[in-house]
Amino acid sequence: MKENYIVSARKYRPSTFATVVGQNALTHTLKTAIAGGKLAHAYLFCGPRGVGKTTCARIFAKAINCEHLSADGEPCNECESCRAFNEQRSYNIVELDAASNNSVDDIRGITEQVRIPPQVGHYRVFIIDEVHMLSSQAFNAFLKTLEEPPEYAIFILATTEKQKIIPTILSRCQIYDFARITVPDIVAQLQYIAADRGVEAESAALNVIAQKADGAMRDALSIFDQVSASSEGHITYQSTIDNLNVLDHDYYFRLDEAFRTGDIPSTLLIFKEIRDHGFDAQFFVNGLAQHLRDLMMASSPRTASLLEMNDDVAQRYVVEAAKFTPAFYYKAMDLCNTCDLNYRDASNKQFLVELTLIKIVQLIAAPAASAPAAPSIQKIQPAAKQPATKPQQATTAQPQQATAAQPQQATAAQPQQATAAQPQPTPQQPTAPASARPIAKQPATPAAQPTRTTVEQNRMMATSQVMLSKVMNTKPGTAQHTPATDDSASQPAVTATHSHEAFTDEQLLRAWNDYIDKHPHEHLVINTMRISKPRRVDNDKFEITVQNTGQVEFMNAKMSHILDFLRGALKNDFITIDIKLDESMTTPKIMTERELIDDIKTRHPEFNDFLRDFKLSLA
Repeated sequence: MKENYIVSARKYRPSTFATVVGQNALTHTLKTAIAGGKLAHAYLFCGPRGVGKTTCARIFAKAINCEHLSADGEPCNECESCRAFNEQRSYNIVELDAASNNSVDDIRGITEQVRIPPQVGHYRVFIIDEVHMLSSQAFNAFLKTLEEPPEYAIFILATTEKQKIIPTILSRCQIYDFARITVPDIVAQLQYIAADRGVEAESAALNVIAQKADGAMRDALSIFDQVSASSEGHITYQSTIDNLNVLDHDYYFRLDEAFRTGDIPSTLLIFKEIRDHGFDAQFFVNGLAQHLRDLMMASSPRTASLLEMNDDVAQRYVVEAAKFTPAFYYKAMDLCNTCDLNYRDASNKQFLVELTLIKIVQLIAAPAASAPAAPSIQKIQPAAKQPATKPQQATTAQPQQATAAQPQQATAAQPQQATAAQPQPTPQQPTAPASARPIAKQPATPAAQPTRTTVEQNRMMATSQVMLSKVMNTKPGTAQHTPATDDSASQPAVTATHSHEAFTDEQLLRAWNDYIDKHPHEHLVINTMRISKPRRVDNDKFEITVQNTGQVEFMNAKMSHILDFLRGALKNDFITIDIKLDESMTTPKIMTERELIDDIKTRHPEFNDFLRDFKLSLA
């Protein structure tokens, strides 16, 4: 007759503290307490599912009643008390499942049994599983018994949600927190079970089972039985991922290659292949996020130990992680997380995932595909009595040779040429020594971006003289401010570095909307900008009208950034925007009934005649 099959979770359930997987520190504490006779009257075992809470409670109950206890606190499993515990016929252990027996009557049944002393052994142990499911009335009924039980009564409470237990219960218990079982510990236990059952199993396959179990040994044993039943005595990596519907690592490594090469079509085709195999799109996104997280951990020797996988797969991650930068991992994981958060509300979920993949590809491909924006080039103010094109040609033709060949001549022999060839430092940049100051490069095609002509420069200089004359109460033209002779020669040069191009209201509105499009996360600012459009007051002066003081505050906080964006887009550094509060939007006064009546009488005198004619009175 064929022997009855017993599932692994029951057949290999630990019977001693030494066989408990992944809880070495906790079991050592319990054994030491038993060996020293320092037993509490109430314990609370808390932690995730499948980590050995109830198992340790049963072993503890068996050990404290064992007749031949070992020196390190292990039960012998041979005496009458141990055999009765193993065969589930002992009267010294009482178990209650609070998930289905959570009423006051169920707790009263426990308190009645507490009065009965043990017939064999020294202690009666009451194990209440899922104790957080008890009702508040049941907790209150249990308090007195838990606080002052008989000397022979020991309570062991087990729960997965410690935060749901009332503080008065917690204060009466010794609390033991069970940890998640690590992947290596689960793999080692599965290897032992596979050898005992005569099943051949690949290490990579057991690693997949351990990761799927998510720290629960009981789940790992159930998955192991499921896979071994369909593998006919030989568990392979391929059969395991097929049976558990797990995405192979190869898919993600193929995506890494597509990300690195900027191949968007290949990325989308790989995603289609994954969907064709029946995998859910959100499941794929979460798997990709986990894959990117593992790559980031593998990129540093300090965090490589956080990889919960076998050595072969971990080494592959280490090799692949060296091909990306840390910034790529951070941004790609953030995109996956955003996609996961928006997946539920997305009307087109496939499009959302595809768009996320395209954005990840562009994290690497974007800098190579598009040239970086050209740095702003300061316009050069020519020295007095020198053609405007001469220093420009010398600087454009051989800027480095002129600096390397004659550094001293540029400083001492020809001070005016050095001044013409090098831009004046702006207020935002510290002034560097002449020998170390870099020479500004001119565009390759000066015809496309001509420098400011001498006529324009003279016009701007004349304008500055007019403004200066108003301040000094002098007539225009009385003071000659030329770069070569006046002490304030730096003034025209600073003025020449500012842009002041003309623009239309439509161009400003387009730049205004561009700022809104490029800053979608500044919700308060862009919502106000959508409602309040700038209105021209003067040539370069504009104003906007907002509806409340709150909008005034956060618009003022962001106005410097908005102005920098508009001035750069329109090439005009003199744009200013004033913020005004719409007085018409102020909240009207709330009047009482008497004030309302008086207001009606004041604004409508005929209302008094109406009341008098019909002999009406308003109380």
